[in-house]
Amino acid sequence: MLARNAESLYWIGRYVERADDTARILDVAVHQLLDDATVDPDRTSRLLLRVLGIEAPEEKLDVRSLTDLVAFSRNQVGSIVDSLASARENARGAREVTSSEMWECLNTTYNGLAERERASRRLGPHEFFRYVEERAAMFAGLADSTLSRDDGYRFLLLGRSIERVDMIVRMLLARAGDRPSSPAWVSVLRSAGAHDTYLRTYRGALDANRVVEFILLDRLFPRSVFHSIRQAEKCLQELDPQPGSRVGIRAEAPRLLGRARSELEFLPQGVLLEDLQGRLLGWQETCRELGEAIALQYFHAAPWVAWTDAGAAYAESTVEGEL
Repeated sequence: MLARNAESLYWIGRYVERADDTARILDVAVHQLLDDATVDPDRTSRLLLRVLGIEAPEEKLDVRSLTDLVAFSRNQVGSIVDSLASARENARGAREVTSSEMWECLNTTYNGLAERERASRRLGPHEFFRYVEERAAMFAGLADSTLSRDDGYRFLLLGRSIERVDMIVRMLLARAGDRPSSPAWVSVLRSAGAHDTYLRTYRGALDANRVVEFILLDRLFPRSVFHSIRQAEKCLQELDPQPGSRVGIRAEAPRLLGRARSELEFLPQGVLLEDLQGRLLGWQETCRELGEAIALQYFHAAPWVAWTDAGAAYAESTVEGEL
């Protein structure tokens, strides 16, 4: 597979997942701001922007300005519209390795954003968020049902898994300093799409340690950090052209993933909330390093070598021959 096609599929997976998770996070935050009059809109909005890695403007923020910046802005890197536009552009350049159904889904989704934005201004921002979540789920289903399980599918799934880890870690960072009894932990479950599954797993008992344990460590929930890391590890193993090295892991990306998985898998019980923020920041840094390692290993190969003195050497030899 060409490196440019592999990179396009990888970033399609990341951008669609980013739009989906941003819509989920913003949907919960907007509902909280609209329903709870005791919440400071400016402080909550700035916290959300910091979690998403978006620079906050100087003017005071409220629900409308927050949604305009994070959801509808076409100039803000990391906004929902920007992420879907980037996914569409990557799909446009990699048509030969994506299915027609995937391209039509992304293209239709992007073209429908303007109408959904107008509808959300009349009916509320939830209409826009629900549209993005439904279209992201449709795209994931089409990718799973129309792509061969080859390297292209693995790069798409790899990008989706890494972005999911990064976004889930960001969600938890927003609540890392809250009290264990704080009702705000419910918003983490709702943002991660884990509320109903968590209630069925723990029979409705809401506990901060269990919430963090479920979102980080659950092996069966597909949006947990551990499950996503295992999925990314599997993709890298299948992409390795020389598996089973006698000296262990050779590449940087599998080493980073294996270290993160081991740190999660062998944590003692009951210590998740101890220095939670430090652990989350460490995993976030791992996601950044992992992206760089994957790009270096698969996408940014050594540049083409231009022998700049070849022409001069040839001309010199020609002159000497004539003499």
